[in-house]
Amino acid sequence: MILRNVHDTNWKAKGEPERVFTVTNIKTPQTQEDEFIEIQSDTGTAFQRWSVRHMTMLQQVMANIMSLSAPELRLQGLFLVIVWFCLAFSYHGLGVWFPDMIKYMQYEEYQSKVKVFHRERVERFHFNFSLVNQLHREGQYVHDKFANIEIRSVKFEDSLFENCYFEDIKSTNTFFENCTIKNTMFYNTDLWQEKFKDCRMENSTFLHPKKGCHLNFKEENDIVIYLVSFLGSLAVLPGNIISALFMDKIGRIRIIGGSMLVSSGCTFLLLLSFSQGAVICWQCLFYGASVAAWNGLEVISVELYPSAKRGTAFGILNAICKFAAIISSFIFAAFIGVTKIIPIFMAFSALVCGGLLALKLPETREKILS
Repeated sequence: MILRNVHDTNWKAKGEPERVFTVTNIKTPQTQEDEFIEIQSDTGTAFQRWSVRHMTMLQQVMANIMSLSAPELRLQGLFLVIVWFCLAFSYHGLGVWFPDMIKYMQYEEYQSKVKVFHRERVERFHFNFSLVNQLHREGQYVHDKFANIEIRSVKFEDSLFENCYFEDIKSTNTFFENCTIKNTMFYNTDLWQEKFKDCRMENSTFLHPKKGCHLNFKEENDIVIYLVSFLGSLAVLPGNIISALFMDKIGRIRIIGGSMLVSSGCTFLLLLSFSQGAVICWQCLFYGASVAAWNGLEVISVELYPSAKRGTAFGILNAICKFAAIISSFIFAAFIGVTKIIPIFMAFSALVCGGLLALKLPETREKILS
């Protein structure tokens, strides 16, 4: 019934709906390789049978791959490989770069406002207010009490804490480095051992430490990576809708080429963005535009190849996509905090190259699949 439906649909599309489906039974043809496997399955050891099956399967896979280099498929296959690679390289590379860059911009802004305290001595003082964005170097804290406060982005270096008491402390990005802590009590705090780097502990006690991973939803830098990723994912919705509506009206090639060139424009304008809001805005526009290219590319990759080669071709193109995603993630991440010109220029160049080359692909809008 399924094959009859396929037969009638195809011949109707070709303008010959009167064709009649005459198949009454189906017999699977057996190749020489299948007969050879059957013979080997009845003879030889288990290892020999395993080797024959897998070697034959490997030969069939290689034969399928080599069939993609047929003269009528060679040039369009090369163009598809380059377009897939360029789009995946820029898309996944910028996917890593956007949240990390915004986080780095927040870090730079925070660092510019840090308060530095050097060689301060505080005795018998009750800290009942939050400590935020501070650096304490070579300080001395004797008989001090830290209770019911929040310590956020604070670092103590080469400092002495003697006979101090910490209670109900909630900390974020706070560390003690190369400090000496004597006769000090930590009660119901999240100041775990990992936050003390190269510190000397003398008769200090940790009682009822807070459990779990702290996440402060009131702080933007705590949830920025999730928020940026969420906005990027949300931005693809209009791109999906537009590409679905216009895929058959304007064609796959214009969708792919136009989308990649618009995405390259969004990427270039990142050079002129110096605030977090501007980067997030261009990120959303980039995702919304580039998703249309992905949709068009997947459609045309299916339609360019005949049924016998379609699965192999699509698998190879997806493997190239994953390879481009891996190398771009490493390359783009390496430039965080160093320069934004190089990753933006690489993404821009890849999108322009892929977009222009996509316009050279054959249009498959009216093509009847074989």
